[in-house]
Order: sequence, then C-alpha cells, then structure tokens
Amino acid sequence: MPDQALPGPLLRVLVADDNPVVRAGLAALLTAHPDLRVAAQASNGAEAVAAATCHAPDVILLDVRMPGTDGLTALPRLARLAPVMMLTYSREPEVVAEALRRGAAGYLVHGEFTADELITAVRDLGDGTATFTSSAVDVSDSLGVSYEPNQSSSQLQSVVAQSWKARPAYATGLHRRGHNRLDHDLSSREVEVMDLIAAGMSNQQIAATCFISEKTVKNHINRIFAKLHSSSRSEAIACWLGTAHGGWNR
Repeated sequence: MPDQALPGPLLRVLVADDNPVVRAGLAALLTAHPDLRVAAQASNGAEAVAAATCHAPDVILLDVRMPGTDGLTALPRLARLAPVMMLTYSREPEVVAEALRRGAAGYLVHGEFTADELITAVRDLGDGTATFTSSAVDVSDSLGVSYEPNQSSSQLQSVVAQSWKARPAYATGLHRRGHNRLDHDLSSREVEVMDLIAAGMSNQQIAATCFISEKTVKNHINRIFAKLHSSSRSEAIACWLGTAHGGWNR
C-alpha cells in the first residue's frame, strides 16, 4: 500500500524483547495496522541500541529484563534516539521509577491493557503523549516527570519536577471493541484474545503476549466461539470484523 493511502503518518517501531514468541506476536499485532511498521527487532538492550542507531525508529517498545544488556541499562542511549515505551511484565515501583528516571516515555505492564490500547499507546507516543497502565501511573504521578516530543534524553531527565502529559491506559476510553463486547457479552480478556486472533496470532503467540498458558488461551477461544456462534477462527474473525468498524482490516 502506498504511503499516501495510509490513515496517518507511518510510524516505524522497534520491538526489543528476549522472548521470540512475544516479538513475533507484537510484530503481527503492529503490522495488522497499515500506519504501523516494525522497523527492527532485538533480543536484548545491546541489539536494541544497534538496531535503533541503524534503523532510526519513531517509537521503541522495550522489555525490562533481558539477558546480557537489559532494558534499563540500554534505556538512556535508546531514549536519545527515539521515545521509549517500556512494555514488560515488571511492575515493581522501584523498576518503574528507575525506567522513568532513565528516560522512558511510557510504561505498559502486560495483562493491564488490551491489544487496542497498546496500538493507541504506540500512536500516542509518536504524537508525544505518554501512556501508563495502572501499576505504573501512581509512580509516574509521584515523580512528576514531563515528556515533550523532540526533546533529548538529558532534557527529559532534567524536568523531573514538572507534570506528565500522561493518561492511564485503563482510563482513556481506548476500547474500540465496546460495541462488540456488548453485542456478544465477551469479557475484557476475551475481547483481547479475539483481537489477537483477528490479528492472525497463533495460540502460542497469544499466550506469550498475554502471559497466560496455551490451555487458558484455548479455554478463552472455546468460550468466544460459543458466544460468537462460530465453529472456526475464520468464522469468528468474520463475525468480529463485521461489527468492528474495520478496525483490524489489513
């Protein structure tokens, strides 16, 4: 698709996570949207710095705990190259605080956001607005860190006493599946799983992205199929997209 046909400016994203299944799942999720492109992937902080230097992404999604050079160690260098959104399972307040001090422009904890909210958070970060999930928002408020687009990392770290242009992901009204959830009586987790199914993810990728077991994924899918009156993934996707305002069309 030519760039001029895209719904907005193309955002090039670097995904850094040591789990290859998580990287693949995130790549599938992001590239399901024509205005997002995965510019590069990395399995640790050192690879992320090299990839960011080479590919000049617009947004970086960075895990905290990775072998070799971890996310926090690489964060100051990465924050000088592009806005960095921590995307991790690490919710400890001291980890969140350290990430913000080192230049993170947002913090999302797996299990505390939907697939739609992640996509919106990536777009918002490209526009200069940070997003936090519930485990991180209190820490960000207490630090009062300010993020403005096009600032260097040193500038970001020097305005710790100012206020964030931040919004908790759970409070931003980002759920574009609200209509479907009401129509089909899907739970929040089932909505997230169905979004990931529609994005083309396998059960293994969904399990890794949501940090749940494959057995739990299968249980969610069985309940989703029953509520959507579908007997296959293709039928469920057709039903889902039929009332989803085209949100997941490639």
